[in-house]
Amino acid sequence: MSADIWIFGYGSLMWRPDFSFAERCVGVASGWSRRFWQGSTDHRGVPGAPGRVVTLEARPAARCWGLAYRVPAAEVEAVLGRLDHRERGGFDRVDLDVTLRRDRTPTVRAITYVAGPDNPNYLGPAPLFEIAAQVRRSVGPSGPNLEYALQLAESLRAFELEDDHVFELAALIDSSRG
Repeated sequence: MSADIWIFGYGSLMWRPDFSFAERCVGVASGWSRRFWQGSTDHRGVPGAPGRVVTLEARPAARCWGLAYRVPAAEVEAVLGRLDHRERGGFDRVDLDVTLRRDRTPTVRAITYVAGPDNPNYLGPAPLFEIAAQVRRSVGPSGPNLEYALQLAESLRAFELEDDHVFELAALIDSSRG
């Protein structure tokens, strides 16, 4: 590619981007809500016992806070190849507008990965206590699903970002660990 691109991370990319970037900024994607509705059979669970990871759901009044990474033009091909492999479990590339928490160039077009209801690993909505139970018991090649959920909550807090769905799930998981 001949130009820098932006990648928007709202899940594990918040604490483990695992790619080269020139800049990182807090950003918000309006019209999107983060939800633990995607099954993970390749990272935080296994076939037959999937974990749950976050995806985005389009909701007109919602806002999803995350991190936007500017990837230099020379790194774009390698970074996208790596992310396409990492997010292969039902996620598709989506372009969306992200408003950055900074003065210059406040809105950028960013690539993110979204797993919609048409993919085979999509689990969809469930009561939060059921999601918490599934997260507590799931383990995959990238580690315990519990670790994923708690690290996401910790990352959001570290950047002073709000997400009731993630925080309520983390509280349920913590309360049951006793």
